[in-house]
Amino acid sequence: MKDIQDLEKLIRELDWNLLRTFMFVVQDRSITGAAKRLMRRQPSVSQALQRLETRLGTQLIDRGPSHFRITPAGETLYRECLDIFGNLVRTIQRTQGTEDVVTGTLKLALVSGVVNDFFDQVLSDFHRQNPEVGFDLEVMSSKAVQEAVLDKSASFGVCLMHDPNPNLHYDVLYRSCFGFYCGPGHPLFGRQDLSIDDMRDHASVSFRTDQLWDALRPVALLRAQHKLDNKVIGYTSDLGEAQRMIVAGLGFGPLPVHYAQPLVDRGKLWRLPPLENTLVIDIHLVHHKTARLNRAELAILEMFQTRIATQPLAQRSYDLESQT
Repeated sequence: MKDIQDLEKLIRELDWNLLRTFMFVVQDRSITGAAKRLMRRQPSVSQALQRLETRLGTQLIDRGPSHFRITPAGETLYRECLDIFGNLVRTIQRTQGTEDVVTGTLKLALVSGVVNDFFDQVLSDFHRQNPEVGFDLEVMSSKAVQEAVLDKSASFGVCLMHDPNPNLHYDVLYRSCFGFYCGPGHPLFGRQDLSIDDMRDHASVSFRTDQLWDALRPVALLRAQHKLDNKVIGYTSDLGEAQRMIVAGLGFGPLPVHYAQPLVDRGKLWRLPPLENTLVIDIHLVHHKTARLNRAELAILEMFQTRIATQPLAQRSYDLESQT
């Protein structure tokens, strides 16, 4: 272990740009991706990472031709870097006084039905700290969300993801479980003795992403395995409209468990097999890797990523086991 004099010398001589480079490498999980975001050549980013590891005397990232793994030391340093740079930004903003208030508009593209306390709390805290910043939220399909972030018509996106776009960065915002439901007029409503096979000959409704090649692949796999996709009577990209068709009795269909549970409690929906929460879907926060962000966008991105890095995924998702 280094003594206090060695530590003081390390802090005094440490190049802060190395820490910033390290943060980008971790966020992109790629030397090449970090180089693009930093607008530097790949060898210089790789050399910067090596210098940082040499200076600290520990390996931060275990990398090779076929693997990329952040070591425990790297995870610790990354969390500390987020706090250091976040505190630095906030300190600079405070010292600049009221004449440098963060302003502007944040344009967010979201899939329908983003019901998540973690997401809402970040928006609430950010607004309290930056009351002059406006919000423009637009609901669209997951594919359209990613396209909006790609063409920079949206600052950030919240969506499902199957095939990641190399120009976008994805953070898992929270995890959601899907289940199948039917409405009060459906023949299976209220029945306790059901198996998945009992659903086979009934009409269903589906999301447009409920395909084997798309974001709701686990749902599509279950449909295909049990031959539940022979009679799909309605399609939609909107969660509210899927709920409408299911409640109206057009057919059974998939919904997020935490979204559907209040309607189950009110007698508007009935949970069908499988009753275990096995259809797990990740909801992602998406931003463009190379887009130039304004101060408001940078500030909220920092807040999201800091809290994502420090709060376990289980705490950002619902206690789904209690809803079975």
